[in-house]
Amino acid sequence: MQGFMRNAGSVLACCVLATVVNFGHAQGQPKPAAGTQITPAATYGKLLGMLEKEFVAAVEAMPEDKFNFAPPDTAGDFKGVRSFSAQVKHVTGSNYYFFGGPSMTQDAVKAKEDSVEKLTSKADIVQALNDSLKTAHSFIDGITPENAYVTMSNGGTRAGMASFGIAHMMDHYGQLVVYLRMNGIVPPASRGGM
Repeated sequence: MQGFMRNAGSVLACCVLATVVNFGHAQGQPKPAAGTQITPAATYGKLLGMLEKEFVAAVEAMPEDKFNFAPPDTAGDFKGVRSFSAQVKHVTGSNYYFFGGPSMTQDAVKAKEDSVEKLTSKADIVQALNDSLKTAHSFIDGITPENAYVTMSNGGTRAGMASFGIAHMMDHYGQLVVYLRMNGIVPPASRGGM
């Protein structure tokens, strides 16, 4: 797993850099000149910021009365899948694993995940998600060229954990989009103007 995390971090970092440059240019920001050095913190931070905007908007778009929606098994092979709110809570708790940093112990991560799992109201879950994203940004802001690929006590690297954490959130964002559409809600990112 450790070798995978290091290699995945390297591969995803290259993809992330290309994505960030292309998204920035597509949104009217000037394209950096070829050869411009971009820090790991800026690269990962920009991607997390774009994903955060879409993810949080999707979570907020689901009405409170449908927040515990899970597709019925009659709509396909959905037996035992997480509900919408469980998807959000899973990402929220997992953010502490991916972005907790070298000082966050496994016990501290488990405690965060357990406290998030107990939340029931949409407002509390959204607040917990936003808090976990602050932790994610703080972790990413601390990634430097010197420490990006240094093994931490959990066996991963900062770049690898950031890559995996962002990819994990993207995976669950796709699931949230399906749940929204099954409820007749167009995800905010698909409406334009984001």
